[in-house]
Amino acid sequence: MQSLYYLLGLGVGAGLIVQVGMNARLRALLGSPITAAFISFAIGTAALALYLLVMRTPLPTRAQLGTVPGWAWLGGVLGAFYVASSVVIGPRLGAATLLALVVFGQLLSSLLIDHYGWLGFPQHPLSAVRLAGGALLFGGVLLVTR
Repeated sequence: MQSLYYLLGLGVGAGLIVQVGMNARLRALLGSPITAAFISFAIGTAALALYLLVMRTPLPTRAQLGTVPGWAWLGGVLGAFYVASSVVIGPRLGAATLLALVVFGQLLSSLLIDHYGWLGFPQHPLSAVRLAGGALLFGGVLLVTR
């Protein structure tokens, strides 16, 4: 089962850069990164709503919604920022450079989040091995962006 999660993770990574290309094309044709991001999220929202209907997933109760901390509602804002930014950055830097920078940014923030156990993630302290992995990835970013 673990290998299935690894494959899914690879698929998600591949899909992210394909999404950037699709949304960049949408932006080029519509003339606005915000409009492209809005349409992307609207279609994604419709797809999720259809999935919820087909799977007959119960909606959360008012009590459940009331337990969600304020910061947890802002994930969509970060998603919108990613989509809107990537449709501007991707066509200028290229797919590989954009993805290398995104992955390195994700690694830096995830090392910090893991170290402190923020956002509900299990705590994994920084170690020399983890820092070496980050340094190697940074080296990869430098090579890809050349």
